[in-house]
Amino acid sequence: MHNLGILLSGRGSNFLAIAEAIEAGKIPDARIAVVISNLADAPGLAAARARGLTAVAIEARGRKRAEHDQEIVACLREHQVELVCLAGYMRLLSPGFVQAFAGRILNIHPSLLPAFPGLDAQVQAFEYGVQVSGCTVHFVDEQLDHGPIISQRAVRVEPGDDAHALAERILEQEHLAYAEAIARVVSGKYAVVGRRYLPRS
Repeated sequence: MHNLGILLSGRGSNFLAIAEAIEAGKIPDARIAVVISNLADAPGLAAARARGLTAVAIEARGRKRAEHDQEIVACLREHQVELVCLAGYMRLLSPGFVQAFAGRILNIHPSLLPAFPGLDAQVQAFEYGVQVSGCTVHFVDEQLDHGPIISQRAVRVEPGDDAHALAERILEQEHLAYAEAIARVVSGKYAVVGRRYLPRS
């Protein structure tokens, strides 16, 4: 059984999608060992507790990033986490954190990377005038929204869309893509060569 650690800062919709996928057997041999937030009042923590999961707030306010991240790493290790999944975690990870779980941190981003990294990617895409956007699941490295790509899903921009409508449709695909990507990684049937993620049968 693979232990997952979830990091979130908000409502945790991707966390809930992961939890539901595990319950439905779509991510075999995996369990959520701990849910951690940098905000004590994050709704995702309450949602985790409602599911009977261990939920921990490790406040970031007024603390140096490296010190805060060291405490999170210690918590993840205490719960024997093997794969860290960022689910709307709104802080950059320090190099020490990334190194502690090298090749074992996943993130989902609401654009087709490398287009529109950073905050408000859906708004960036909409304002740029793209006709197709989407989401990307990738390994985390020490650069923002940069690590090797595991999977992507495309979402067409419809004529009547605004940025909010586009974001909602992208989120639907995020929930599907993240669960599929986690299942692939947990299976171990892949290799990463340079920047390329290569599935293996």
